[in-house]
Amino acid sequence: MRRHWWLRGLKFLLFALLFVAVFSFFVMRLWNWLMPAVFGWHALTYWQALGLLVLSKILFGGFRGRPGPRFAGRRRMMERWARMTPQERERLRESMRKRCGAWPAPAGQPEANA
Repeated sequence: MRRHWWLRGLKFLLFALLFVAVFSFFVMRLWNWLMPAVFGWHALTYWQALGLLVLSKILFGGFRGRPGPRFAGRRRMMERWARMTPQERERLRESMRKRCGAWPAPAGQPEANA
């Protein structure tokens, strides 16, 4: 398995290029179907659609390799949950039920009749 790491990398690169090519084609087709008819804008070529994807990634997505801040809060809450005692967890559940209403119990746990 370790001998052929470059084959796995090559396969990943080929699939990534194929994905970008197909996604660019769909962006071009969708743009050319909607924008000229709705707004009177010019149609795009394939390369312009690819450039539009790259530009939107730079402007709106960035190139960071880590998850965005929306996952940081979930991770912190999961860490807090892991440190809680069963009594603290039940108190949290009760306070959330008062604020948000009842929700189904997780799989494998009996529902509390409140």
